[in-house]
Amino acid sequence: MLLCMEQVHPSLIATGASGAESVAFRPKKIVSGAQTGADRAALDVARQLGLPHGGWVPLGRWAEDGPVEACYDLTETPSGQPEQRTHWNVRDSDATVVLSRGRLTGGSALTARIAQRLGKPVLTLNLRRMSRAEARERLADFLAEHQPAVLNVAGPRASNDPRIYAVVAELLLAVLGPTQAAPANPAP
Repeated sequence: MLLCMEQVHPSLIATGASGAESVAFRPKKIVSGAQTGADRAALDVARQLGLPHGGWVPLGRWAEDGPVEACYDLTETPSGQPEQRTHWNVRDSDATVVLSRGRLTGGSALTARIAQRLGKPVLTLNLRRMSRAEARERLADFLAEHQPAVLNVAGPRASNDPRIYAVVAELLLAVLGPTQAAPANPAP
C-alpha cells in the first residue's frame, strides 16, 4: 500500500490491465512535476509498479493541495515558479507525454511548447477524442518508437479536471503494467 494520501485505487489496476497489448518498451523512470491530477497519477503509478520516479518541483514542494509529500522522490528547484519545474522536467527527460481531456491550457500547453522548442519527442493525447484502446495504442507506439529511459508525464491539475487522475492512472497502468510491458532492456 502506498503511504501517500493519493494512491492508485485497486479497482484501477484491474480496469487498466484489461485488454492492453504488450508493449515493446517500458521507461526506466517516470518523472513529473507532482502537481495534483495527471502529474500525481504518473508518480503513483510508477510507485505502484516499482518503477523509479522523480522530477523537479517548485521550491517548498509546492502543489495546489499543499507541500508534496516526502514519499515522492522529488528535487526542489531554486524558484517557487512552476514554469521552472516544467522546463527542467522536460529538459531532463528523454520524451514527454501530455495527457488531457480537452484543449491544452496552462502548464500542460507550456509543457508541450517547451518539448517542441527543445526538440524533445512529445505526445499529446486528448483522451476525450479517442477510445481507451486508441489511447493505449498511441502511447505504446510512442514509447516503442522513442524508447525513452526517462519519461516525463504532464497534464491538468485536479482542480481543472477532477477525473484526470483516474483516467491517467488507468492508461499508464494499462500500458506499463507488469503483465503488459516487457522489461526496460529486454535480453537479446
